[in-house]
Amino acid sequence: MKNNMLKGSIVKTIVIFALPIMASALLQYSYNLIDNIIVGRYISEDALAAVGCIGPINGFIIGTALGLTGGFTIPVSQKFGAGDKRAMNLYAGSSITLSLMIGVAIVIIAHIVSNPILRLIRTPENIIELSSAYINILYFGVPFQMLFNNFTSICRAVGDSKKPMMFIIVSVLTNLLLDIFFVGVLSFGVEGAALATVISYGVAALLSGVYVLKKQPVLSIKKGDLRLNFRVSWEQLKLGIPVSLQFTITSVGSMILQSAINGFGSTAVAAITAAGKVEQITNIPMSALGVGNSTFVAQNFGAGNYKRIIASVKKILVLDLIICVICSAVLILAGPYIVRLFIENPSAEIIGYSKQYLYTIGGCYSLVSLLYVFRNTLQGLGFTYANTIAGAGELVGRLLVSYCFAGVFGFAAVCFAGPVAWLLADIPLIILYSRVKKHKLLLQA
Repeated sequence: MKNNMLKGSIVKTIVIFALPIMASALLQYSYNLIDNIIVGRYISEDALAAVGCIGPINGFIIGTALGLTGGFTIPVSQKFGAGDKRAMNLYAGSSITLSLMIGVAIVIIAHIVSNPILRLIRTPENIIELSSAYINILYFGVPFQMLFNNFTSICRAVGDSKKPMMFIIVSVLTNLLLDIFFVGVLSFGVEGAALATVISYGVAALLSGVYVLKKQPVLSIKKGDLRLNFRVSWEQLKLGIPVSLQFTITSVGSMILQSAINGFGSTAVAAITAAGKVEQITNIPMSALGVGNSTFVAQNFGAGNYKRIIASVKKILVLDLIICVICSAVLILAGPYIVRLFIENPSAEIIGYSKQYLYTIGGCYSLVSLLYVFRNTLQGLGFTYANTIAGAGELVGRLLVSYCFAGVFGFAAVCFAGPVAWLLADIPLIILYSRVKKHKLLLQA
């Protein structure tokens, strides 16, 4: 169950650890995927556009929340690598309490800001009520999502990436059955799809919580560990806030870009929604390897294995570049056909928009490999401010496209927003890693 990352083959260790994370990510992705397919086929094209339109807002609020948990559990990995079990349990317990408290606060804030943001990004009038109905139910699941993400992050921090996958399987099956029942049978519309997602996240949080607190063999979290300790909590917040800011800044850029897309009408929104789901699938292998490498780096940093960290970056980067070539081929060759899963009898205009987007993204996908490798490596080392810097680079890229080029080049500029954002995030990350490697790691190796 526990994957020893402190010795043995680097690539084999990270890949074996990352495979359950890939499977888990696919399953988590299916939450929204199932909603999109059922909404698009059982309700209407406008309903699909409405659900897709809230993606950037959802990323802004939920992504910001989940980014915190990613930072909270970095010390858990580092203390595990150092063999300090007492501190490991203390950090794990603190992260659980912080996640619950922040999750509840975010529910309140999200319901205040979501509708004004929908207006701000120029959501088309024919879908704004549907978008609002969907998103305001969805946000009741934020505390469950934060707890579940935190529990799975704790498991992965101690080398356990398999058990979280089992909980997600149960949760996804729950979501699928409830989606069909609420939307297909009871005709609850987009509200039914959102309710199904909230309930399924509640199931995932419950199962993973029982496992971490009662059954996980490496952990022994006591009631006292769940009490907030100012020193511990402040240390975790200092790590979590920069990661969260990365999600926040990136999501602001996505909302600005969504505003530009919305200007092309609901047909373009539906096309980007469907094509974006295809892109997200191909992101999963590189994202999972990034999470695996982050855990690997954190554990080996705690154990003082600095040369092993440097070797892992080189090897995982090569592996990621190979994977991105395969993913690019999938986007270009198979992507337009996968888009048809989301919409029954899609118009020629929707297919045209989707192809243009997928072909552009597919041609620039190597930039994503660099982003995942260097961002997650720096995060594992505890340099989480790098996430914020990368997020700022992505924001600048999307701002340039939305305000400077969309009016001139039209929909083509929207398609290049992602590649431009990745490039402007990669440059500072590579520079930061080079500096950290020179001044922090090699001097101690």
